[in-house]
Amino acid sequence: MGSGTTLVEAKLLNRHVVGVDINPQSVSISETNLQFQCETNSKICIRNGNATDLNFIKDSRIDFICTHPPYANIIKYSKGIEGDISLFDVEEFLNEMKKVANESYRVLKKGKMCAVMIGDVRRNGKVIPLGFRVMECFLQAGFTNKEIIIKEQHNCRSTAYWEKQNNNFLLIAHEYIFVFQK
Repeated sequence: MGSGTTLVEAKLLNRHVVGVDINPQSVSISETNLQFQCETNSKICIRNGNATDLNFIKDSRIDFICTHPPYANIIKYSKGIEGDISLFDVEEFLNEMKKVANESYRVLKKGKMCAVMIGDVRRNGKVIPLGFRVMECFLQAGFTNKEIIIKEQHNCRSTAYWEKQNNNFLLIAHEYIFVFQK
């Protein structure tokens, strides 16, 4: 759930929401960001946990899933938290994303949607199509593609650094939002 932006929006829209993050610091930040008053009857459940195991949610109970996982290990969001996919190389990351996709499929109601925002990465000067490989994880779990949205990436922390380098490659300037249906 990161810093809780989706949870804040759900609260403002009077929606029930479940937020899960493996990093206790993210849980704390999200709880702080939700400390505002508004007219709402929404139920907000925040869990310190791993999206590969949502055992506290029964089968086919969720109406919509919105997730924005780390892009493998390009930014490390913790120091040694077991199961933190931001610490994994691409192949290990994808193995864990298969588990996330299966668990997402399990908890989502039939006919409902799952949105995943993910971008590609570059290793040793070569692009790894991480977005499409994550898309395959969700398709293999049983989802069908509803939409593929290409979003322009803004405010990337490394853009200024890479623009100063003498590299003969283009910056990755987009992310994908894959919308799947169960």
